[in-house]
Amino acid sequence: MTFRFRAATAALALTSAAAFMLPAAANAHFQLSYTPEVQIDRPGDVPVKLIFWHPFENGHAMDMAKPLDFYMIHRGEKTDLTDRLTPITFQGADNTADAWEATVPVKRAGDYVLVTVPAPYYEESEDIYIQQITKAYLNRGTMPTDWAEAQGLPTEIVPLNKPTNIIAGSTFSGVVLSNGEPVPGAEIEIEYIAAEPDMAANSTTEPTVSPLPGGSVVAVTDADGTFTFGIPKAGYWGFAALGSGPETEHEGKELSQDAVIWIRAYDLK
Repeated sequence: MTFRFRAATAALALTSAAAFMLPAAANAHFQLSYTPEVQIDRPGDVPVKLIFWHPFENGHAMDMAKPLDFYMIHRGEKTDLTDRLTPITFQGADNTADAWEATVPVKRAGDYVLVTVPAPYYEESEDIYIQQITKAYLNRGTMPTDWAEAQGLPTEIVPLNKPTNIIAGSTFSGVVLSNGEPVPGAEIEIEYIAAEPDMAANSTTEPTVSPLPGGSVVAVTDADGTFTFGIPKAGYWGFAALGSGPETEHEGKELSQDAVIWIRAYDLK
């Protein structure tokens, strides 16, 4: 598992983060908010799976309790989606785990920001709790409305590129916020969904790539809380700012309150 440290202690990160990469101890926990498509052509209910997993290595899946909150933001308006959540069992490559599914009502054109606030997860091997506050994005009709806005979360990554159509081979940048303020020195774990979930079977699929040697891919934010990463391949990329949130304790143990964002990249054709 990846060793986690508070972002504020990473003073070394005040150098440029655009090309600064560090090896981490192992592949990362990642809270998924997964939909097969993020570009929505017609109005309707869009299925989403909430899975706590190691998607780059197609590895161990963790049991996920019911989220504390699950909602969408569209044109600045919040819609609670927690009553749409249904428990499922996700079949990973090596184990099964409790997960959740829901549908997102997409009607008008514009961006739909999906926010998942999971219950803290106890990681026994590290003797800490992990809470990954996660944002994912849908868009209908190519109209930009909400993607560039902060959503007022305890901690979040605000994208500086439109997250629903990143060009593979270009870059993605984001700003890490804690209580609305930029976080310098935040450790950013970077993950690729190597085996996109089968929506009907609630299971993993054959991976398309293998994890890199040396553990997780990691960058660090600069003095303004910003990071930039070159996107080498089409597909879904996730970024997790470890320990960037204001809450540091849960039930008497250390809490790593992380900000997660998912983006979708495409090849030029």
